[in-house]
Amino acid sequence: MTLTHPRRPPSRYDYVDSGPAIYVDSFATIRAEADLSGVPADAEKVAVRMIHGTGQTDLVRDLVIHPQLASSARAALESGAPILTDAHMVASGVTRARLPAGNDVVCLLRDSRVPDLAREWGTTRSAAAVSLWADRMEGAVVAIGNAPTALFHLLEMLIDGAPRPAAIVGVPVGFIGAAESKHALASFAADHDIDVPFVTVRGRRGGSAMAASALNALAQERE
Repeated sequence: MTLTHPRRPPSRYDYVDSGPAIYVDSFATIRAEADLSGVPADAEKVAVRMIHGTGQTDLVRDLVIHPQLASSARAALESGAPILTDAHMVASGVTRARLPAGNDVVCLLRDSRVPDLAREWGTTRSAAAVSLWADRMEGAVVAIGNAPTALFHLLEMLIDGAPRPAAIVGVPVGFIGAAESKHALASFAADHDIDVPFVTVRGRRGGSAMAASALNALAQERE
């Protein structure tokens, strides 16, 4: 079969088709429409990236950002800490070129031990996979963008004495347990005297794109 060079169809719509221009215009639009005044100064680009990843400028009203989130996560990544995540979609969304130290991005959902653990404990595979992070969790950057059970399990591990990560991006999505798990993260220091820097979003919103957007902003401040 002979492959022919593709022909661009005639332009019939008025739209911006330059990648760099789209980025510039997108971030300018976000800054014009979103009130970022309540966001910690060094986490402003985290908020902007999260809005960019969702297309929702009102997201900023529901963001809860620990004052040490950006400094703690960036220092950890610059020192080579891994990123541990609950979903392959989150891992795939991390732009490797932004990682400051060629950091490992780890998702253990397909680990062969996970199905048996999930059956034994009567929980989800996402939660079971989190339990396999223990030996890499000290000083890591954790990102949960899919399963509320994974975030609940992570918090239970920390209460039980597991090594503390440098930062948690906790934005699981859904209708069952998502809002509750994120509330538990936001109140974790007050409830359990365990203070881990975090970012979360109140309510049901969240997801892999949002988690990956936050990670990309934490990995490199450049928009």
